[in-house]
Amino acid sequence: MEDNKAPTDRLKISKFKLDSLLDITLSINANLPTEDLLSKYEYILRHNLSIGKILIFKRSDNWECLLNGGFPKHFETIDVESSLLGITEIFFGAPDLGFEGVDIIVPVYNNNVHLAFVFIGDIEEEGEGMSPVLKHLNFIQTISSIIIVAIENIRLFNESLRQEALKKELELAARMQKLLIPDNSQMPKNTKLIVNGFYYPHYEVGGDYYDCIRLSETKTGFCIADVSGKGISAAILMSNFQASLRALLSEDIKLETLIYKLNSIVVVNAAGEKFITFFVARYDHESGVLEYINAAHNPPVLYNTVTGEIRHLKASCVGLGMLDEIPAVEKSEIVINCYSKIVCYTDGLSELKGDDGKDIGTGVIISHITNIKPVENNIREMIKYLGLPHDNPSTFDDVSIIVADLLR
Repeated sequence: MEDNKAPTDRLKISKFKLDSLLDITLSINANLPTEDLLSKYEYILRHNLSIGKILIFKRSDNWECLLNGGFPKHFETIDVESSLLGITEIFFGAPDLGFEGVDIIVPVYNNNVHLAFVFIGDIEEEGEGMSPVLKHLNFIQTISSIIIVAIENIRLFNESLRQEALKKELELAARMQKLLIPDNSQMPKNTKLIVNGFYYPHYEVGGDYYDCIRLSETKTGFCIADVSGKGISAAILMSNFQASLRALLSEDIKLETLIYKLNSIVVVNAAGEKFITFFVARYDHESGVLEYINAAHNPPVLYNTVTGEIRHLKASCVGLGMLDEIPAVEKSEIVINCYSKIVCYTDGLSELKGDDGKDIGTGVIISHITNIKPVENNIREMIKYLGLPHDNPSTFDDVSIIVADLLR
């Protein structure tokens, strides 16, 4: 009788293992959620194999307790990095590591990297011979690996879906942001003033902005701005700034007043976390008066094609949002009495690296605009020379440029 019993028991055990693996596999193929897979796994180990306690630590972005069946809550706070990463094989004698009540630790790998650790405790012993857990340890290790790798694949799949959704949102945000940047077809192009812009965001969305607004029959306003930092938060702040600027800039508002009002808006919206460098100018093509304020922005370059004079329109106050109240704002005026060119740009251009490894500054701008060709042609040649936007390895930021031919 006993001889017949042993093969029968072995058949039952083999059938149990095969049925369990089949059930788990079918559950994975059916795309059951992580919670259901863990529930099946826990039932197999605790009910069928009489394991009293089971706990799983799994690596995702950080190590986390994925399942705790029976262990005290404080076990969930174990520092895996310092306590467990040295375990490379099934480990017996966990109490020696300070884990009371843990009989066995089973490491789980994926691509030769630790993916999880399984704690097993309160093993029910048979009256004679080896514990059933020890008999079936290979099975436990196999089913643990299958479950944990499946859960990791679920996480990676969900993460890929999230990334794809985020990518689509960023693409939409990029399209929306480009609507805030005026198209060159909308810029003034007449016998007195020709304006063009060039916009190359480094990421899908960015913190650069330029604009050109007709204020009256003779006056035109144009500006360029750069939010500190990058990404969505910079883009949101800039879109709000654009709306505020367009609501405030007029043919008769004092530029000093404009700066004070915009600073107050940025202080509230940025909450001290970001600031905006900003250059704004208002040009009267009838009188030739160009008035401007530079709030900590890169100095635009003004070139007089007749005299050959080059001027850098330097900053006269701090950036918007740097201080709750700007202590002093100084407006400057220049009378344009012959054909001149102006180039406004962000630091994504001036901080490109030259062959010597240093910032190119405004030298490359000056070398390209010191002629009588239209400035639009000059800048297109410069952009090609610099390999923008994709062929310059030192590009690390948004590059935005707005230029104007001031014709007299």
